[in-house]
Amino acid sequence: MAFQNLSLLFFLIIILSLFSPTSLLRHHSRPLRPPDIFYSSTSPSRFHQPHISTSLFLSTFSLPSTSHYSATVPGGGEWTLLQQSVGVSAMHMQLLYDNKVIIFDRTDFGASNLTLPAGKCRYNDEAISEDCTAHSLLYDIASNAYRPLSVQTDVWCSSGAVNSDGTLIQTGGYHAGDHKIRLFTTCNDDQCDWIELAQNLTVQRWYATDQFLPDGRVIILGGRRAFSYEFFPKNSINNSVFYFPFLKETTDPKEENNLYPFLYLLPDGNLFVFANQRSVALDYKNNKIVKEFPAIPGEKRSYPATGSSVMLPLKLGYGFPVEVEVMVCGGAKGGAYVKAARGLYMAASKSCGRIRVTDRDPKWEMEDMPMGRVMLDMLLLPTGDVIILNGAARGTAGWECAVDPVLNPVLYYPNVLDPSRRFSVLNPTTIARLYHSTTILLPDGRVLVGGSNPHVRYNFTGVKYPTELSLEAFSPPYMASEHAHLRPSILSIETPNNNLISYGQQFAITLSLGLYQPAGEYIVTMAAPSFTTHSFAMNQRLLVLHIVDQQQLSAFGYKINVQAPPIANIAPPGYYMLFVVHQGIPSHGVWIKIK
Repeated sequence: MAFQNLSLLFFLIIILSLFSPTSLLRHHSRPLRPPDIFYSSTSPSRFHQPHISTSLFLSTFSLPSTSHYSATVPGGGEWTLLQQSVGVSAMHMQLLYDNKVIIFDRTDFGASNLTLPAGKCRYNDEAISEDCTAHSLLYDIASNAYRPLSVQTDVWCSSGAVNSDGTLIQTGGYHAGDHKIRLFTTCNDDQCDWIELAQNLTVQRWYATDQFLPDGRVIILGGRRAFSYEFFPKNSINNSVFYFPFLKETTDPKEENNLYPFLYLLPDGNLFVFANQRSVALDYKNNKIVKEFPAIPGEKRSYPATGSSVMLPLKLGYGFPVEVEVMVCGGAKGGAYVKAARGLYMAASKSCGRIRVTDRDPKWEMEDMPMGRVMLDMLLLPTGDVIILNGAARGTAGWECAVDPVLNPVLYYPNVLDPSRRFSVLNPTTIARLYHSTTILLPDGRVLVGGSNPHVRYNFTGVKYPTELSLEAFSPPYMASEHAHLRPSILSIETPNNNLISYGQQFAITLSLGLYQPAGEYIVTMAAPSFTTHSFAMNQRLLVLHIVDQQQLSAFGYKINVQAPPIANIAPPGYYMLFVVHQGIPSHGVWIKIK
């Protein structure tokens, strides 16, 4: 009965919309992209509102409208300024399953522009004797509001991963924070904050990479002068640090160029590890390299040369092995960091490489982006396409080490056969996002963009590229309003226990579409929320689920039966955003949990 009433409601809405001239035009064409859809508002009383005082818990304000800006570029997309300032530069970001984003910067830069609640100060700061400002915040997507958080030790250039219960496990940093393990567990009463554990990491981890594993642990790999890996939590077998000479071998004199390694969990249970220009498959259970891949041609790719990388979507079928392909883009030539320190900025790399690591004889296939880029961010969109944002055209990562910001995002279509047609340049932002900028995918399909602190300390004047405290959202072309009728809406996910699915389980998704939509043009994807910093989205993966069958229930209602991922090596346990993509247009994501 509830479903019939819901179908009737959608029917009335569509009928009314058909009488507008714009909707009449829409249904006589085949648009490619849909509109921007925001979450319904929740109570923001404990969160900061845009452009108001940064003291906490004062009162509730109505939200001012956000500003939209973009030039006319054939690729499309739209930028929205969400917040002129959140008081903290977004060096690190993690999306949580309650649709909030944890954001943090370093603590040793002096006072931020966000005040902590009365009585919450730090007295162990390396920069000032008493620090009563926040260096972390919790951003609420629905209300476009935020509240300050208290982080106790320096989290500069640290790493993180979300475990199966949705808790952020955050590791390392600098100074007093370089051995620290911190937890953040979200809550409903806005009282939750950072917890710093008494237990420490075995060695310092600064510029390391974390990956959540199928057995519930996190591996923390690498870091400056840390040629090893370790686990949290430790167990009776893996209870120490494991030397990993590959990281020492990939270190360049004076520059390193092997920090923040690109790290991916493979379906066979091993880890793909990329540093500098080399990559290997690591059996972390036995501390053994089981395969070495060819070196990628061209430039250096890891920090501070700082390219970016994604593991392209894993397509899950029935009865055949999963093919794995890794893509690495951008970076800088060897020596670029040393030259940038003298004010000589070398051109960033235009090249991208793709390698099918599951091939018997893998080889890099190279192609060029429309423009060179260093410090770029690469994210997997719900459609399976890749968006590239942020960065500079010359220089490297590091303080004052890059010039010529690249303002245009680029969309990459990995399944297009002709390499010359895979890239599309999109509408530009007006804000330079250089060193210490970051991005994440949001459940509504937008991309959240923040940060940029390209010089020492919080300088807002007197520097070419000032510290950036703003937050923007980029709406990819699939969110254009003229494509609204193609956008599906997920009505329910039929599981025995509140959107909880088991490995290999078959489950159904009911959804609605507008009138006159051809059936059968769907894909269903699962996206893991990433911990993004320094141009790498840790733990990012997108799964394309096997569709068992589908049926039309009513004029607007459809049901799709899909197969859950078969094993934890393919989908580590935890929370994922589930999307239905119809004719290239994704639904709003719905959180599911797999265990």
